[in-house]
Amino acid sequence: MAMNGIDGLIIDLDGTIYLGSQAIEGAKETMEHIRAAGIKVVFLSNRGNYSRRMCQEKLEAMGIPAAAEEIILTSSVTATYLLENEPNGKAWLFGDEGLHEELRSHGVQLAAKPEEADWLVITLHESLTYAELNDAFRAARSGAKLIVTNEDKTFPGDGGECIDVGATIAAIVHTTGAEVSVVVGKPSAYMANAALRALDLPPERCLVIGDSLHSDIALGKRAGIRTALVLSGSTTRERGEAAEERPDFIWDSISDIRTLLQSDKEERQ
Repeated sequence: MAMNGIDGLIIDLDGTIYLGSQAIEGAKETMEHIRAAGIKVVFLSNRGNYSRRMCQEKLEAMGIPAAAEEIILTSSVTATYLLENEPNGKAWLFGDEGLHEELRSHGVQLAAKPEEADWLVITLHESLTYAELNDAFRAARSGAKLIVTNEDKTFPGDGGECIDVGATIAAIVHTTGAEVSVVVGKPSAYMANAALRALDLPPERCLVIGDSLHSDIALGKRAGIRTALVLSGSTTRERGEAAEERPDFIWDSISDIRTLLQSDKEERQ
């Protein structure tokens, strides 16, 4: 069979399903084909400044419905990590409102002021102010452990590449001398395990689809999951073919999976 025993898809969002506020051409129709084929799906994103509700609404606006349990963000996995490893710890949050919403929804305790925080949670902050940067600085200087949603330097957005969490991590680390204690985002095992639990499938029956060699393809390779690199985001075919951890498939976009699904359908007939 063309899909070769793949029953679950772990699909990236930025650069794979959409670029900024625009769906990638064919993404909506491709997701409809995937659903019709009965293949399980989770969307796995390093976005930590979004809540699942926000992501769900963004997808629905593009005509791509998704249940909340099918959306796994670094914000939600960060909340799970904190609750499992230090349930009584208090966090100071450095990121956009989506991070605050997601951690509140999980019941993570928040510090009343930076100096009281056990953890400083760092994610993408597109509405950053100096006062917020200074509060994060004070939390780290006061001994809060650093947990970051991801270490990506850039992400594909409207009009091209955009600066990502790496910049704010560097600002805090450089000015305080603190070190990052936990990195939640792809390609970590935290994200891979969360996706496999949601799909309720073993790694050999899944496929990771994403545009990043560093995060998506590396996650799959480390977890024993087959991988498909799409060229609709931040990576070229030349880089994909030359990569040390070469993806199992290289596609122009996620729409290429429709050919495999059609081959499967014809083989069954």
